[in-house]
Amino acid sequence: MSQISRQDIIAKYESGESLAGLDLSGLDLSYENFKGADFSNCNLNDTHLQNANLENARFNGAQLHNVFMFGANLINACFDDADLKDANLQDTNLDLASFKRANLEHVKLFGAHIEGADFEAANLNGARLKRAYLQASNFLNANLTDAHLERANLKQANLKNANLAGAFLSQAILENTNLAEAKNYSPE
Repeated sequence: MSQISRQDIIAKYESGESLAGLDLSGLDLSYENFKGADFSNCNLNDTHLQNANLENARFNGAQLHNVFMFGANLINACFDDADLKDANLQDTNLDLASFKRANLEHVKLFGAHIEGADFEAANLNGARLKRAYLQASNFLNANLTDAHLERANLKQANLKNANLAGAFLSQAILENTNLAEAKNYSPE
């Protein structure tokens, strides 16, 4: 559990200080504005950031187990090499976000808007992406084993060399989707 208070974090951000490397685990930072903040290598396990403005924020290498970001604005946020196991990002806006090599095992992204995002080499094993808008997103070499993609919009997405073993794609929109060399994909 973090030894830093919510007020201390807000003051640091407002004064332009980097938040990189801090232990922010268990804090409730919901409804705050952290646009462009640097959370790289932070411990954000069990942190609440519901409806927070995190546009252009950086979470590179951060620990985000069980983070609660329901409804957050994460446009153009960077989660490269981050660990988001069991995170709840339901109904978030993740347009143009980057998740290269990130661990998104069992992440909840129901109804999230994720247009043009980059999931290259990400682990989305068991991810819940029902009704997610993933148009033009990149899943090159991603692990989508047992991912739930029912009614997801994957129009123009790149799933080249992605592992789709056990993925549930019922009613998914796959128009102009690149499925070249996708592993374990079988049209329904």
